[in-house]
Amino acid sequence: MKAVMSRTGWVAWLLMFPTLVAGSIAIAQEGKPDAQGAALEVPTLASATALAAKGRLEPALAQLDELAKRDPEEAGVERLRGVILYQKESLTEAGQAFAKAVAQQPDDRESVQMLGITLYRLGRPEEAIPLLEKGLGLAGSTSQTQDTGHPASVNADPRYVLGLCYTDAKRYDDARKAFAAQFGFDADSAEAYLVTARLFLRREFAEEAQRFAQKALELRPGLPLAHQLLGEVALAKADLPLAVKELEAEEKLNPLNGAVYDRLGDAYVRNGQYEEARTALNKAVLLEPNATGPYILLGSALIKLGEPIQALHYLLRAAKMDPGNYVTHNTLGQAYRALGQMADANREYKLAVEIQHRNDPKPAGSH
Repeated sequence: MKAVMSRTGWVAWLLMFPTLVAGSIAIAQEGKPDAQGAALEVPTLASATALAAKGRLEPALAQLDELAKRDPEEAGVERLRGVILYQKESLTEAGQAFAKAVAQQPDDRESVQMLGITLYRLGRPEEAIPLLEKGLGLAGSTSQTQDTGHPASVNADPRYVLGLCYTDAKRYDDARKAFAAQFGFDADSAEAYLVTARLFLRREFAEEAQRFAQKALELRPGLPLAHQLLGEVALAKADLPLAVKELEAEEKLNPLNGAVYDRLGDAYVRNGQYEEARTALNKAVLLEPNATGPYILLGSALIKLGEPIQALHYLLRAAKMDPGNYVTHNTLGQAYRALGQMADANREYKLAVEIQHRNDPKPAGSH
């Protein structure tokens, strides 16, 4: 099983879904009568904010365009424009709006932080660092930022994004301090090193993850999850003997952790230790009954042990839990083939291929 998510995948999983919050400055403005005396609706920052909060982004942007024509431009207009454009994934334009908001109000904490977050998502982490550092330092600012440090417009912690920026800039100890601050750990604690190692591994910084996890164990021998992380690093590097050694060490420290049996079973299967894999994965399915990984791995181990009928039991359970997992169907094909049921095997192999290529671009004119 793949031990780590891709770097792009993990960043996209964390920042892809911002949530608008109606928190911009509200300014009341009276309607102006027309020639017949009827009141015409005059755009205000409050009305644009209300539209955006209801998901009516285009009308909100139209109102902001009208407000931007006024001289001087009202504070908060460009911040809200940036929030809406960020919501629409128009990151370049969002960055321009936040930059204008910051130029107008250098102490606007939310705009400063959002400009940093946007620049990070645009692949410009080194430019984002000073902005995120500044935003986190504007604790006394009156702009719309929650006490937690999260910008009010997105569900993203600037400390975390700052840690990602430091990571990409190879400022690994600065990343540790940022991640430690997010989790409330002392920056020099074993926990800080371990959580940083975990986040490094998720983004495929395997060497740094290994170094930080080892430092965590130096500071606190027996720290739960540290050996597991080192085992996962070893799996990512295909160092199977080391993976088994580290995961067995974690099992002794943390015998009720279902995830460690899943990883250990994976290491055993890949290392050809199928009986040991059966034992570990039986524990995994008991402790993690809603995870498909242990069922698939157990099916693989049982096929190798010459027990395809037993393998089918676990693999069909995995297929019912997650019908769209091509690995499950491919392994089911192996089980049916071992039983001589070639029609069923071919059906599963075909389904696995279809699922794997389901999102591929289609040729022009195809239906």
